[in-house]
Amino acid sequence: MQINLTGRHVEITTALREYVDNKFAKLERHFDHINNVHVILNVEKLKQIAEAKLHLNGGEVFAASEDENMYAAIDQLIDKLDRQVIKHKEKIARH
Repeated sequence: MQINLTGRHVEITTALREYVDNKFAKLERHFDHINNVHVILNVEKLKQIAEAKLHLNGGEVFAASEDENMYAAIDQLIDKLDRQVIKHKEKIARH
């Protein structure tokens, strides 16, 4: 799985990159057919926004979340993506 990490109005530190990598590694345990991930971390005044698009075998999944804390926004993003990936996996299993 390749992770492209983009920062808008925020510097992508080593700690932030490792945090994102670790979180997506957990996501990959649920569904190993994730080809490519594009993560955008954005800061707008007091809002910390994390969004990601996952390219999966058989489709794409997109989610976004915002919080006052970037790490909390990333956690919420992973939770949303996790639910969507599991739903996608079940949909594929039915066909």
